[in-house]
Amino acid sequence: MSSLLPLPSRLNAALAVLRAAVGVIFVAHGAQKLFVFGPAAVGGAFGQMGIPAAGVVGPLIGTVEFLGGLALIAGLLTRVASVGLALVMLGAISMVHISAGFFMPEGIEFALSLLAATTALALAGPGAYSLDAVLARRGSAAGPLSGRLVERRKAA
Repeated sequence: MSSLLPLPSRLNAALAVLRAAVGVIFVAHGAQKLFVFGPAAVGGAFGQMGIPAAGVVGPLIGTVEFLGGLALIAGLLTRVASVGLALVMLGAISMVHISAGFFMPEGIEFALSLLAATTALALAGPGAYSLDAVLARRGSAAGPLSGRLVERRKAA
């Protein structure tokens, strides 16, 4: 079966879809923590789950989820955001979900999926359909952490 788009275009489109979907999930969870429950309630809930320094860590996690999710959607500082969100998921798995086993609603499966997605984005970068790629094409100081799927076209 032949494809209408060449492989690099399909991979870049796939990364954009992954970034957008995962970004929306993180924005929703972060917004819920920050704007629906509020920092005090989130800190209290994290404390009941046994998270150390819950009053600080809870709101910090909400902020990382919210801003990191926005960054993924835009494809801006994608690798930095992905690493931060992956660390959040590692913490969620190891401190909260692992004791409930694998399956939802309390198990690790959803957090593990998000960990895999954010790790994949950290490794692959944002792809060509991202603000990171636009900034890199303009020669901006987006830096080595921005990354692109199709790198170093000038060298080819």
